[in-house]
Amino acid sequence: MTTASKTNSGRFFEDFSLGDVIAHATPRTVTVGDVALYTALYGSRFAVQSSDAFAQALGYPRAPVDDLLVFHVVFGKTVPDISLNAVANLGYAGARFLAPVYPGDTLRSVSEVIGLKENSNRQTGVVYVRSTGFNQHGVEVLDYVRWVMVRKRDPESVIAEEHVPTLPRVVSPDALGDACPVIDPAAWDERLAGSPFRWGDYAVGERIDHVDAMTVEEAEHQIATRLYQNTARAHFDQLSQGNSRFGRRLIYGGHVISLARALSFNGLANAFHVAAINGGRHVAPLFAGGTVHAWSEVLDRQSLTGRDDVGALRVRLVATKDRPCADFPLKTGEEYDPAVILDLDLWLLLPV
Repeated sequence: MTTASKTNSGRFFEDFSLGDVIAHATPRTVTVGDVALYTALYGSRFAVQSSDAFAQALGYPRAPVDDLLVFHVVFGKTVPDISLNAVANLGYAGARFLAPVYPGDTLRSVSEVIGLKENSNRQTGVVYVRSTGFNQHGVEVLDYVRWVMVRKRDPESVIAEEHVPTLPRVVSPDALGDACPVIDPAAWDERLAGSPFRWGDYAVGERIDHVDAMTVEEAEHQIATRLYQNTARAHFDQLSQGNSRFGRRLIYGGHVISLARALSFNGLANAFHVAAINGGRHVAPLFAGGTVHAWSEVLDRQSLTGRDDVGALRVRLVATKDRPCADFPLKTGEEYDPAVILDLDLWLLLPV
């Protein structure tokens, strides 16, 4: 007897329409176990997210969940509906962290299709979505835009309407700080935080080699991606069509983001909160056995309206593969240095 399929093969490019709103399955309660595993995978050492006592001294009820763990959980919910048939996740824009998340909070995700553009080869197209994460009270904790290249089921199929959205180049400083409650900067213990350098100690144009490096093993990047319930075949199934051009599993780009952020502690230890991701792209793939290095450049420094406890640094965070960053590799003309794998533009908050 033949029955309709009960399995999900994921959306192909022609399955998306402008204005589609997709409520993603499987809400996720974030626990202290998730936080501990995230720390074990990346070694992140920012004091506010590491210590209840440190956070409470500043005015938090307890240590909040790392901002990027929130990002990955919200992102992971979207994968089965948006990027299961993706060739590549191309970039991010306008990401804002809107409310703190604590262990015990439950996160869910909703996405809206805001752009579609078929590629000239007619084999793939680019899908733009705005995804929003909510907690169990319906409070928005995160929103962001990403665009992803998705395969077509039928190269001859025609989509009803194309549109490439206009995306913000940078999140306005006026939109920052909502995920960080007002803190007591006098209670900031620089010895425990790991650095004496606060917001006013950084200058626009300053470049920081984060010095340290991490080699990625096959098991850890797959454990990390499973932690976020990200089901993209490219990260797990070595025989999948998405991996045929590489012959091996592709490391989730968010894994590289978290590695670079953890490495940035050495030089930006007091940059305790990611307020926004202005934009970014995964310049090149990473595979198991690669060693990740990172460096940062301060692009801007802004005070926040109505806040005298924290200030914002706009930072370009660059990750490289198998190359130290003492000479700050980035671009030669219009081309990226072959070692560069991530180019990310962030707003970070530091105590004043």
